[in-house]
Amino acid sequence: MAIQVSNSTKKELVTLAAAAGVAVAGFIVQAAGGAEGAAAWLPLTATVVFAAAYLLAGHDVLIAAAKNLVHGNVFDELFLMSVASLGAFAIGAMEEAIGVMVFYKVGEILQEGAANKSRRSIRALLALRPDKARVRRDGGWMDCGPEEVMPGDLVLVRPGERIPVDGIVVEGSGSFDTASMTGESTPRQALPGAEALSGFVALDGALTIRAERASSDSSAARIIDLVENASKAKAKTELFITRFARWYTPAVVFTALLIALVPPLLVPGQARSEEHTSELQSPNT
Repeated sequence: MAIQVSNSTKKELVTLAAAAGVAVAGFIVQAAGGAEGAAAWLPLTATVVFAAAYLLAGHDVLIAAAKNLVHGNVFDELFLMSVASLGAFAIGAMEEAIGVMVFYKVGEILQEGAANKSRRSIRALLALRPDKARVRRDGGWMDCGPEEVMPGDLVLVRPGERIPVDGIVVEGSGSFDTASMTGESTPRQALPGAEALSGFVALDGALTIRAERASSDSSAARIIDLVENASKAKAKTELFITRFARWYTPAVVFTALLIALVPPLLVPGQARSEEHTSELQSPNT
C-alpha cells in the first residue's frame, strides 16, 4: 500500500532538508575557520549560517510559542523547545540547537502521519454503514434511511450493495463478501436462513433479508462506536501524564532559573576567587 503524504508534510520535509543542507554548510565553514591561518571572519560566518539553519527549521515553533505567550499559554511543549534551543544557541552549542528543532519537527511529522492513518481507518469504518435501505412497505419497496428499519422489516439487497442492518436471509441465494467485517477473503454462501450482518456486501443475486436488530444495534454500528470511543477516551496513564505535566513543566523551568541565578547572587565573589586562583597556579606567573 502506498504511503499517502499530505502537501503540508511534503513542504515540511523540504524545509527540514533545506535546513539540514544549510547546517552542513555551517559545519564546513566552521571547520575552515578552525584551521591554522584561517580568515578572522570565518567563525562569525559559521555562526550566521547556523542561525539561518536554526530559523529555517524552527521559525514556526518560535512564532507559535510567542503567540501562546501572548494568550497566556506559557508552559507548553513549544515554550520548552524554544527555551531549550535558544539557550543552546546562546552558550555556543549551535549544532545542538538545530538538532533539537529538527528532531522535534521529525517527531511532529511522524505523529501527524500516525494521526492521518487513524483518520483514514475511521473513514473506512464509516463506509461500513450504508446511507440507505430498501424496505418493503405497503406492498412495495421504498428507500429510507437505515435508522428507519425496524426489527421484522424485510430489506432488499441487490448485487454490489452493502447490507444496512443485521438480519437473516429469507429469499434469494448468492454469496457475501465479509472481508470488511471478519477479514475473511473467501466469500460466504448466502442461502435462506443464513446470517447477514450489516457491512456484508452481496456479491451475486438479490437477497431479501429480515431485519433482526435496529441499525443502531447492528454489528457495524457497534464496531464504529467502539473505535470512536477508543479514539476519544484517554488511558489512565495518559490522564496521569497530562496532570503531572501541568506541575512538572513549570517546576523544571523555575528550578533551572534558580540554579542559574541564585548561586551567583549568594556567592558574588566566587567567580572572581576562582579566576584569581587559576592565575596563581599558572606557571607563567
